[in-house]
Amino acid sequence: MNQNSSTQLTEHDKPKSAVENASDVHISFDNVSIYYGKDVALQPFSMQIKRNEIFGIIGPANAGKTSLLKSINRTLDFIPSAKVYGSVKVNGQDVNAIRGRRVHQLRRHIGMVFPLPVGLPLSVYENVAYAPRRAGMHDRRVLDELVEKCLRQAMLWDEVKDRLNMLGTKLSGGQQQRLTIARALSHQPEILCLDEFSIAIDPVTTMKIEDVLLELKQELTIVLVTNLVQQARRLADHTAFFNKSELIEYGSTEKIFSEPEEQITLDYVMGDFG
Repeated sequence: MNQNSSTQLTEHDKPKSAVENASDVHISFDNVSIYYGKDVALQPFSMQIKRNEIFGIIGPANAGKTSLLKSINRTLDFIPSAKVYGSVKVNGQDVNAIRGRRVHQLRRHIGMVFPLPVGLPLSVYENVAYAPRRAGMHDRRVLDELVEKCLRQAMLWDEVKDRLNMLGTKLSGGQQQRLTIARALSHQPEILCLDEFSIAIDPVTTMKIEDVLLELKQELTIVLVTNLVQQARRLADHTAFFNKSELIEYGSTEKIFSEPEEQITLDYVMGDFG
């Protein structure tokens, strides 16, 4: 899937950002571009995401944000026409150089939550226990502890602790989305990727999940794609702005929202388009 790109960015072309210590960098993109057949999803860009931070990705529709997320855990592999050029590294290792069963191990370390909750046709308990069971965890006491921990982290435990045997699909939409987060956390990931997690849930539930994310960043790195620019401003330590398949700029969230280098970035965060 990974191929050498004929296009190389010069230092002048690369987006400006603070230089990070190598040990602080959890995810890095070096001259990465993504295509679906001949259609470009992302033009070449380079960017770094620090460990134990919330990294916001903003931009209008069709800017390439979801493709970026899928490049981190190799779920672009499921799209035959998708091609990734350049280097996407997690902990310094190029994910596109990983082969065989190690790809599945990679995905277990990178949780994904999509815009709409996708519940398994299983009980609340089994929704969370499913992945650990598949990974070989069968001790009921250990499973019980992990299920409770993940549901607590997703701020759902108090609402479902007496209904663990009911179908997860019977929960409300907001509860199902938090169950999806709990299921993603059951892998005990080091990275959590969120793609418009709040698009189908109410503002009160959204705020609950935002509180969850602020707590979770103490344990893992969170990459947050959102069309709600104020959500990125509330949560993100650093933010990247993409437009028309291009990384316009990235840096500290305060800088992106208060003193961006590009006028188009200011126009977007001020709501002038999007």
